[in-house]
Amino acid sequence: MAVAVRPGQKLTVDEVCDELQIARSTFYDWRQKGRGPRCIRLPNGSLRIRRGDFENWLLDCEDSS
Repeated sequence: MAVAVRPGQKLTVDEVCDELQIARSTFYDWRQKGRGPRCIRLPNGSLRIRRGDFENWLLDCEDSS
């Protein structure tokens, strides 16, 4: 299914986890180890991930072999 991308779109942790088909605990584990995508922490403590940062992170994760 194609995902409509808006310029400057911000994703929630749940949206990223759904797209990657991973558990939230895996996302936070990667984040703690510095292996996850860049995040923005909102004043209420919630995290958001810029769509562009997420896409770039995915490209960096690609296996070149």
